[in-house]
Parts: sequence; C-alpha cells; structure tokens
Amino acid sequence: MINKTLLSIIFILGVVTTIRAQKTNPFGKPLIPDMIADASIQQINGTFYCYATTDGYGKGLKSSGPPVLWKSTDFVNWRLDGIYFPSAVKELYWAPSKVVPANDKFYIYPTVNGYMYPAVADRPEGPFILARGKDEWFKPYTPSTLLQIKKPDGIDAEIFVDDDKQAYVFWNRRHAAKLMPDMITVDSAIQVISTPRTQYSEGPIVFKRKGIYYYLYTLGGDERYQYAYIMSKVSPLGPYIFPKTDIIATTNYSKGVFGPGHGSVFNVAGTDNYYLAFLEFGRGSTNRQTYVNQLKFANDGTIMPMELNLDGVGALAEIKKRKQLQIRNIYASSTTRPQNIKPMKDTLLVREEYFTPNFAIDGANGSRWMATNEDRDRWIIADLGKTVSVRQSNIYFVRPTAGHAYILETSLDGKSWQKHGGHSQIEMQSPHVDPLNIKCRYLRIKILDGVPGIWEWNLYGGNKE
Repeated sequence: MINKTLLSIIFILGVVTTIRAQKTNPFGKPLIPDMIADASIQQINGTFYCYATTDGYGKGLKSSGPPVLWKSTDFVNWRLDGIYFPSAVKELYWAPSKVVPANDKFYIYPTVNGYMYPAVADRPEGPFILARGKDEWFKPYTPSTLLQIKKPDGIDAEIFVDDDKQAYVFWNRRHAAKLMPDMITVDSAIQVISTPRTQYSEGPIVFKRKGIYYYLYTLGGDERYQYAYIMSKVSPLGPYIFPKTDIIATTNYSKGVFGPGHGSVFNVAGTDNYYLAFLEFGRGSTNRQTYVNQLKFANDGTIMPMELNLDGVGALAEIKKRKQLQIRNIYASSTTRPQNIKPMKDTLLVREEYFTPNFAIDGANGSRWMATNEDRDRWIIADLGKTVSVRQSNIYFVRPTAGHAYILETSLDGKSWQKHGGHSQIEMQSPHVDPLNIKCRYLRIKILDGVPGIWEWNLYGGNKE
C-alpha cells in the first residue's frame, strides 16, 4: 500500500503541476474589476456599498489609492462612485470600516497613515470630514485620531452596534472597547480578547446572528493569511467559547486560493444568507483583489469551515437584464509580456499572468488586457462579426482611481473610423459609459492617458434580453 507520506508528495506534485499549467486566468472572478483589499461591504436601502483599500499602485505599503466607494444594486454590476473623503485623497488610506448610522449622521473609521481616525458625513456616500478637530493631515498622526492616548497605535477598526444601540470598536492585536454615544470617544476600559491562537492578528470582524456574537480574527499574512473565530452568547466583549474547529478560511490549493485575509461579513436584508468577503494574495504585496463566498452555519451556531473558491456568488438581488453583444474577435496595438508571480512564503504559489486582448471581454474581473509600456498607439479593437445596432459601451480600465482619457471610435469596414465617445480630459470613474445608438461592426478604444489596460469591456445592443 502507498503510505501517507507518498500520498502527500503525490498530492503536492499534482498541485504544483496544476498551478504551473495555468495558461489562462488564475485569478478567477473577483467581485470588482479593480485591485481592492480590506473590503467592508454592507447593504443600505437596497444598494450594496463597498468601502475598501485601493491596491495596485505599485509601491507596497508606501502607496495606496484614494478613498473611493463602489456601489451595486445587484452585486454583479459595480460602479466607482467617486471620492468620499476629499481631504484624505493624498494620504495612505487603508482598511475603512463599514459606515455606521448614528446621531442623524454616518460615521466611518479608516486607517490613515497607519492610525485609526473617525470621520463623519450626512450621507453614506460622503463627503466625509474628520469628526474631531480640523479636517487636515500631518504625519505621523494628528490630534484627530480615534484613540486619544499618548501613542494612539492601532489599525483596522471594526464597529459593531448591538441591539441595545451600544457601539463597540475592535482593532488589531485583539483590542476591543465600548464607544460612547458620540461615536468618537473610546471607553478607557480597553481590553484584549482572549483567543486560542496567539499569532499576530488584524482585520477583526464582529457580527451577531440568532443571539450569538461572532468574533473573527486573522492569523499570519501573505499567502498564509487565515481567518479563525470564537463565539459568545453573552456579549460582544465575551466571555467567548472556543469552537473545536476554529479555522474557517485558509489557503485552498485545489481551488487556487492563497492567503484569504482581511475582509468583512454581511448578510442580505430579509434573509439568513451571510457572506464572507476576503482579499486573496493574488499578485503579491499590495496587488490584491476581493472575493466573496457564502458562510454556512451548523445547527448549534458554529461556523462551518469554508472550502474557498474564486468563482464568486453571482447576483444577490434582481439583475438588470440588458442585451450584451457578443464580440467575435478582439485585437490590440500591443500586448505586454507574461508576468511570473513569485511566492513570498508559500512555494506552491506559482502563477503566471497573461494580458492578451481576449481577457478584456471574458467577464471575469480577474484578468485584463495590458498594452506594453513602449506602445504609443495603445488601442484595442472589437469586431462584432457583422454590422449590428450598438446602444452602449461600458469600459472598466485598469487602475480606474488614477483616471483615464480616451477616444471611442466606430467603423463599418475597419478602415474608416468615426469618433462616437470618450473624453480628452482625465476622468476618474468606472465604468466609463458611452451611449452610442448607432450601427457598426467595429469599435476601437484609443487610450490617451492613464494606465493602458482594460479589465472588462461590455457592449450592449438596442433591446433587452
């Protein structure tokens, strides 16, 4: 008989072979066509809101994108809804919490330049300003921090409001405290939640279901990110019960999921359907994307370990049906060469990312077309196969938070082109929507400014499906 050691070796070799053999899209179907991490997702008046760290700026923890909000009514079609915290645009902006309604206002608690700050607005879309002191920034931290102590260290604030309206704040290294009714004063009785696993922890998640409080905390980082949990029937501050099987989210080699970490738990209004949003290590460092899988509970309330995947959960509300046109062929002025993703701690993470034009029309959100840096033309052409009515073009550019300028042209024969959309000035949005209402066979995007790449390009016909 084959012993267990040999079986393990065969399994690992199989995993390595599978990962090395990936020549298409190893990143699956992330929620949003952009690089985001630390996502806080919630549903407000029938609309899904996603506040997150914007990744993909290429300098690790020395850079971040601006504070932007993604919104969706169906959980499939997302739009970037603009800057919601204007004064923080040029700061290192990470790990915003969900927004919390209180005192006829909305509060949010991002980590800015490495410290937690409370901010307030009249609407969940903002604009937010610092809730304490002047709405200004200087490093390492200003007097407006959430923690009003000599050294206000702390990141990754998570706010939980109980049924009795008492608010609590949780942050890294298992810290927790009550929040005063003003929503910006932390009770001086700060405690550290006891957990059976004692590794470094950040990205706490707290929620309540059927009378049980759940405290989720991360372990490790990079490819070895995990989520563990404890539970209580008494209070968000415990005492807590330690479930025997407490690791609920971890690397899944068979599904190509590495390092599932800092995210959020949310449920769909009026249902008992709960979901975990998590970042995945992806392309290394701060080049991550966010995925969503459904949480399942046993009859005793314990969380069932998740077999994570990169497939997504699809629509969570009625989806707007539009006739999406099939693109028969797509080609571009250039395609950047494949990129090898190098592991940091787990040598089984061996990925190769390709950037061919067909990735701009695969509907996956995790793959993209990229032109070369040397390309001065930077165009991509979609061939519909025949002349048809085209009603609208939606373009999701790579690194949308830095803005793009482009021209959208159409043609009947692929030789003579007419401009029908785009804009010459840089605009930050996603998708860029161009109403067309014309007949054509070919469409061409010329990128004038911004990162020369496209996550997704959707074309719609004149009639609903």
